[in-house]
Amino acid sequence: METSVSASEAKPIAPGTPGDGLILDPANYSAPHLEAADQSRLKAMIEWFEARGKKTLKDDDRGHRWYSGYLEMQAEQGIFANFLTPAREGGGDPGKRWDTQRICAFNELSAFYGLAYWYTWQVSILGLGPIFQSENEAARRRAAELLSNGSIFAFGLSEREHGADIYSTDMVLTPRDGAEGYTASGGKYYIGNGNEAGMVSVFGRVEGIEGPEGYAFFAADSKHPDYELIRNVVNSQSYVSQFRLNQYPVEPADLLHAGPSAFDAALNTVNIGKFNLGFASIGICEHAFWEAITHADSRVLYGMKVTDFPHVRQAFTDAFARLAAMKLFADRSIDYMRTASLEDRRYLLFNPLTKMKVTTEGERVIDLLWDVIAAKGFERDMWFEMAARDIRALPKLEGTVHVNMALVLKFMGSYLFNADPELDPPPRTLEPGDDEFLFRQGPARGLGKIRFSPWRDALEPFAGVANVARFVELAESFKTLLVEAAPDEAQQKDLDYLLTLGELFTLIPYGQLICEQAAHIGLPLDTLDQIFDVLIRDFSAYAAELHGKTSATEAQQAWARSALTKPVADGARFDSVWEKTRALAGGYEMRP
Repeated sequence: METSVSASEAKPIAPGTPGDGLILDPANYSAPHLEAADQSRLKAMIEWFEARGKKTLKDDDRGHRWYSGYLEMQAEQGIFANFLTPAREGGGDPGKRWDTQRICAFNELSAFYGLAYWYTWQVSILGLGPIFQSENEAARRRAAELLSNGSIFAFGLSEREHGADIYSTDMVLTPRDGAEGYTASGGKYYIGNGNEAGMVSVFGRVEGIEGPEGYAFFAADSKHPDYELIRNVVNSQSYVSQFRLNQYPVEPADLLHAGPSAFDAALNTVNIGKFNLGFASIGICEHAFWEAITHADSRVLYGMKVTDFPHVRQAFTDAFARLAAMKLFADRSIDYMRTASLEDRRYLLFNPLTKMKVTTEGERVIDLLWDVIAAKGFERDMWFEMAARDIRALPKLEGTVHVNMALVLKFMGSYLFNADPELDPPPRTLEPGDDEFLFRQGPARGLGKIRFSPWRDALEPFAGVANVARFVELAESFKTLLVEAAPDEAQQKDLDYLLTLGELFTLIPYGQLICEQAAHIGLPLDTLDQIFDVLIRDFSAYAAELHGKTSATEAQQAWARSALTKPVADGARFDSVWEKTRALAGGYEMRP
C-alpha cells in the first residue's frame, strides 16, 4: 500500500498561508495521508462535479433529480466498494477496508458539492452497520458483493408514529406455522435510499416475545413484491422513503440479529454513522465560505470595499475561526475513533460532540456569512442558497442535539474529576488501516467508568497564548461551580437547565481536541488565539444563559456573573488572522 506521509512527518503551516491551508480547495486538492489510488478516486469525483458545473448541479437540486449519474461514477471508481467494505469481507484486497480517515475525507468532499451526494453515502453506511456487525456470514458476503456492483443500502429503523424510539417499534415478525423464518409486517419512515437499496437493514420485534429478547434486525430487498414503496417524504433530491412490508417473508438467512444484540446493533450503527455529520457540515461551510468571501471582497458600497467594513471583517474572521475549530476538533476526533477498543472508549464522548457541536457550529458559520452577503444568499445561481438550507438538517439527523447532549453529560463527572494522569491521548492515525473495532463495540453500558487523560495537558503547551490561558481559568471555574454549587435534585431532572450546563461543559473537551490537533499540524498561534477568543465569548454567553434560568440558585448566579469576561484583545493578532481569511477571496469558484 502506497501512502505519502506519516504522522511524524507533518510540517507546520507556513506563515501567511490563506486560511492556514485548512479550507478544502478542490482546484488544488491534496490528501497526502491517503494512498495514491484513493487520492485518484477523490480527484476523479472532483473532476466529475466540476465538469458538470454549478448550473447543472443547481438544476438537479431544484428538479429533485435522482443522482443516478453520481452513483454510476462512484461505482466506476469503486469508491463505495473500497471505502465501505471492511477487510474481513474484502477477500484479501488491501484496498477494501473500513478506514475512518478516508471515509471522513469523502464525507467532507461529497458534502462540499451537495448534501444529497453525501446523504446517499451516509444512509448506506447506516444500512451496512447491522450487516457488518452480524454473525451472518452469508449476509455480510452478499453486502460486499452488492458494494462491488455499486449498490446503495438503507437503514430501516425509524417509524412514522415512533420516530427512532426502538422500544416502541410496530414492525412485527410473526413466526411461520410449521416452517422456519417469519413474515414481517409494518411500516418504516424517514428511510434514506429506501427506493433503490440493494439491502435494507430493518429493525422489528418478534410477536409474542416481550422486551429486549424480542428485538430483531433482518435484511430486506427493496425490489421484493412484498416491499411496498409508498413515497418520498421530503421535498428534496434525496429519496427519504416511506415503505411498508406486507407479510414479507424473512428467511433464516435474512436474520442479522435477534434479542439484545439487535438493540446494541442499532445503537452502535448510529455511533458509526453520526460521526460523519460533522464532516458533512464542514464541507458545506467550506464551499459557502469560498463563495461568500469572493463575493464580498469584489463589492464596493458607499465608496468602500465591503471587506473593509469593520463589522464585515469581524464576521468573516469569526466565521473562519469557528470553521477552523470545527475542522481541528473533528480531524482529531478521528484518532479517538480509530484507536478505540473495549479498554479505551473515549470515542463515545468525542463522537457525539462531533455530531452535535460541529454541526451546530456549522449553522453559526453560515449565519455569519449570510449576514454579510445578505440577499445574495437567496439567489438561484448561488451555491450558497443550498448551503443555507441544508446546513440546518445536520444537527437534526441521527439524534437531535438534545439527545446527544444528554449522552455527553454522562461523561462530565469522569472527564472533569476522575482523569487518569497515566493515560495518554492517542497518537495520530493517518496510516491506512481497517477500523474493525467499530463493528464489535459491544453493549453501550458503563459510560461513567470511562477514563480520560487530563484535559489540561493539551492546553498547557499553549499557556503563552493569551486566550488559551484565559479559557483554562474559565474551565477551572466551571469545575468549582460543580463542586460548590452543583445542580440540585430538581435541576438534575430539568433538561432545559442541563442543556445550558452541557453547553458550558462541551467547550472544555472541544478546546482540548482543538489544541491537540493544533500541536500535531503546527497551527499558527495567532489562529489558535483567535479561536479561543471565540470560545471565551461563547462561554460567557452560556454563563449568562445559565444566570437567567428560572431555577438558578443565588450561588449559581454568582458564579455565572464571575464567568462573564471578554477575551484578551490584540489588534495585531486579529489583523493577521483577518488577512489570512481575506486571502481566500477568489481562490476557488465552481465552474458555472
